[in-house]
Amino acid sequence: MPPFRFLATVSENRPFAELTAVARQAEAVGCATFVWPDHLGGYAPIPLLSMIAAATERLRVQPFVLNVGLRHPAVLAQELATLDALSGGRLEIGIGAGWNKPEHDAIGLPFETVGSRIKQLTEAIAILKGCFAKGAFSLAGEHYTLTDHGDTPEPAQRPHPPLFLGGGGKRLLTLAAREAQIVGLAPRLVPGDRPRLEPRSVTAAATEEKVRWIREAAGERFGDLELNVYPTGGPTVITGRPLAEARRRADRIREQSGVELTAEEILDSPHVYIGTVKGLTQKFLDLRERFGISSFLIDDLDALAPVVEELAGR
Repeated sequence: MPPFRFLATVSENRPFAELTAVARQAEAVGCATFVWPDHLGGYAPIPLLSMIAAATERLRVQPFVLNVGLRHPAVLAQELATLDALSGGRLEIGIGAGWNKPEHDAIGLPFETVGSRIKQLTEAIAILKGCFAKGAFSLAGEHYTLTDHGDTPEPAQRPHPPLFLGGGGKRLLTLAAREAQIVGLAPRLVPGDRPRLEPRSVTAAATEEKVRWIREAAGERFGDLELNVYPTGGPTVITGRPLAEARRRADRIREQSGVELTAEEILDSPHVYIGTVKGLTQKFLDLRERFGISSFLIDDLDALAPVVEELAGR
């Protein structure tokens, strides 16, 4: 079994001193990586993660995840290579096709169809890898054109920092299985101006299907992939009455979406952390045994610190 890795984060902008304190706490309890989202309403991920890397010794840093539609990948390669060098090779690159249409609308950037955004992401990944390699790089694609570009600084990690790609649909997970080192199992989103989570996409049954897609697309490299999940099914709740909390969530899901999920389906979801510390420790062990998931983003470091201390690196 692959060893457990835990990713820590903070859900909102805080004073920088608080963020560095959280990062140091995460490092102390055994978290592997500190992650930060890429949204225009929050701190910019590259400078923020540079600060976190400078304030810690071993903790890795990762944007979770960069929206490829907001910046040119060749410029991004320069920034990422610099951050990897500054951190002594502690960068992981989370990158995605974007999902937040209002964010694009607000600054006048086009928000393309899902298929077009996945093609753009595919080209962007090729550009990142090409820029990180030695020598000049050219690409003539639908979204980007590079001609003899060879001025990107070298990252500390070779051939490049690990790539994190995730998604809830087959096209994105197939791309991730072929190109990434870390694959994120995400919920599907219901399309619209304000996309919303598709409740059934966080169930264990949906996870089983996603892992099958990844295995089929990855082929021989499947055994080298790290599978990640994060708590999209609601915040972590430490409680001795998990079934009662799961029933409350099932009621909210039914009210908001009309979708019926049982409390048992919610508790069984890889994206839901409800229970005692002992129970959640066992849940992570079971998820690794059942699906091969060994990487977990945690949203409440104080609550889950005992779990991290028990499992990290095992």
